[in-house]
Parts: sequence; C-alpha cells; structure tokens
Amino acid sequence: MNINDMIETNTQVASDAPADVIGVDGQQAEALIRVPCRHNPRLQAAVEAVNEDRELHALWRCANINAVDRLGISDHGRVHVQIVSNVALRLLRLLVEGGVQPSVVRHHGLEEADAEVIVFLAAMMHDVGIAIHRDRHEELSPILAAPRLSAILARVPDYDVEAATIISSEILHAIVAHARDAQPLTLEAGIVKVADALDMAKGRSRIPLECGKVNIHSISAAAVERVVITRGDGKPVRVEVQMNNSAGIFQVGELLRGKLDNSGLAEHLEVVANVQAEAEKRLIPLFRL
Repeated sequence: MNINDMIETNTQVASDAPADVIGVDGQQAEALIRVPCRHNPRLQAAVEAVNEDRELHALWRCANINAVDRLGISDHGRVHVQIVSNVALRLLRLLVEGGVQPSVVRHHGLEEADAEVIVFLAAMMHDVGIAIHRDRHEELSPILAAPRLSAILARVPDYDVEAATIISSEILHAIVAHARDAQPLTLEAGIVKVADALDMAKGRSRIPLECGKVNIHSISAAAVERVVITRGDGKPVRVEVQMNNSAGIFQVGELLRGKLDNSGLAEHLEVVANVQAEAEKRLIPLFRL
C-alpha cells in the first residue's frame, strides 16, 4: 500500500506527516500537500496550485500563530488541512460508490471530479479565518479564501468563468457551513464538516497538553488512537474510532455527533468506537483544580 492510500484510509498517518523544514536561506520550505488524485486532472491541478500558492501557506502559518502560540489550542494550519482534505476525499468517494450523488452534479450538472475539487479546496481554506481571529472564524475565512480561490481555479483546466464561479460559490458555502450550528445545504459541505470533526486522533492533543491545558477536550483527544474510515455494510461509510481510554467517548458522543447530526450525512455513516486494550491507558497522573 502506498503512502497516499495510507493517508486516505487512516487519519493518524496524515497527522504523522513530516514537519516543515528551514532552508539554508532561512526561509521556511513548505512541505507539500498530498492527496490521492486518482486520475482527476482538475484535482491534480488544484493540488499543484495550492502547493505553489505562497499567500495561502502564509495564511496557514498566521492561523497557527493565533491558534497554537497565542491560544494554546491544537493545530489549525497545514497539518490539519492535510488530514481534513484526505478524510473529505475518502468520505466523498465512498459515498459516491454507495450511490449518493454530489450536490454540484445534481443541481449544477457538473461532474463528480468537480465535487472532489470542491471538498479539497474547502478543506484547504476552512480555517484560514483564524489568521484574523478564532472567534467566528467560519465567517472570516471566506474573506481571505475568495481571492485565493480565484487564483487557484484559474489554473484548473476546463473551468470557464461560469464553472469557476459555481465551484467557488460551493467552496465558500462549505467553509461557512463547517461551523457547528450552520446547516450545510450541499453534500460536499456536509462532508467537509464531518471531515473536520474526524481529525480527532491523539496528535491533536499534544499542543494543548504541553501548554498545561488539561480538560475534557485535550484528555479525550489523547484517548483516541486512530480513526479508520472504510466501506460500510448497511451504509456507504463506516467510521471506527479506536481508543486507548473511555475518555475518548467525549470526542465521539459530543463533538463528532454534534457535527454529524447537523451535516446531512448521518443516514449514510455508521460510527463505532471501541477501546482497543484490555487495560485502559492512564492519561494523566494527577489533576488539581
């Protein structure tokens, strides 16, 4: 199995991606975004354009300065969007295989390949608004995303002005709709919403715990070992959350369920959670108020 297949099926593999490195000139050499394009030239062109968009990479760094350095919360930059984009593509492809039609196909007469471009670019830009502020970032992200989308979509083959406008509108909708209380009006937006919530493996808790933030959010994330997404039996998608401690139930029952119930995807996904070990892992030695 190659690395793209592994990233597509296991969110933990993506979270273990190599860190950014510093070049000899002192500039940050960006690690590349990688997703399985599966002979989709439009998606491939979008990926290449993203990897060459220095302004977008700068926005990810600015978002992480606010999220990690200033707020002490988990990664919301390149590593996070790498994971979310792979999960989103995995969900979309399994749903399509299961007979679920993307909204851009149903309502605009475009193709499944275009739905892949939508979920990929929405995943890439859903959190860029954190570069401005964490509060209400879902409403701020489209302000920063719109000009980047114009530049990136101009490089995708077969997109005339009308097609690019449709694709951009669908992406911006998915960005706004990833807010917990926002209702997605498209399949693609619901996919991005759920994919964002599925970045819950233990790597997400490292920064908050190192900053001394011991709470149900950080501890429950530390309890999640892996998230495995496969083809379901009765439903198109099966999501298995493998835990080392029952505290991980909070991630599933409260955080994931809150987004899944408001995603439009609940009828298509089976979610199961289990503790892998016989003895639960000790996550914190002592807790003081």
